[in-house]
Amino acid sequence: MRVTLPDRPGSLGEVTRVLGAAGADITQVIVLDRGAGAALDDITVFCPEATSRQNLVKSLESVAGVAVEGVWPTREAPGTYPELEVLKYITTAGDRALATLVDSLPVLFSADWAATTAGGRVVYASWRAPQEVELPEEPPSRPAALTLDGGPHLIHAPLPPLALALVLARSEGPAFHRIEVHRLTRILEIFLSLPATEHSVARQLRR
Repeated sequence: MRVTLPDRPGSLGEVTRVLGAAGADITQVIVLDRGAGAALDDITVFCPEATSRQNLVKSLESVAGVAVEGVWPTREAPGTYPELEVLKYITTAGDRALATLVDSLPVLFSADWAATTAGGRVVYASWRAPQEVELPEEPPSRPAALTLDGGPHLIHAPLPPLALALVLARSEGPAFHRIEVHRLTRILEIFLSLPATEHSVARQLRR
């Protein structure tokens, strides 16, 4: 969940207390922004199945100055460095390097699906991608977050050396934050520097 709270001592303690009373166990907190007397945090919680999102949001927003920007599911294991594991697998994935990256990104970013595109067609998509992928028009000059009209939140990223673009989509929760965009940018920079990358892309394009 993404939460805005007052940037003062004790605020996070109040949030922790309220979440605990609602049956949620905090497993990770990431500070995205601080300034103008407020902080923006991504808080990962583990809840019993019977715990409703509505009750969690209501409980949190009963705390003065706290606002919930969004709640969405995640498959990322808190406290780990999953991008390092993914990059390790990519270095030994051979022709499947691109597929490994695309399949891994939704887990890394608590998103729904990812896809690579070329010339308006999908080159490779993760298993939860819709049958008809709505694509932004032209890829930006650098990775950027956007929200389609009536559609999902996206990060749209160019892959210039490969003549490809990448789309990462999240239907629930808030728009992608600039910290998430920066994290994806760094992952892509490393991916593009790997020897296996060009071969894996060539294989996908031949299909």
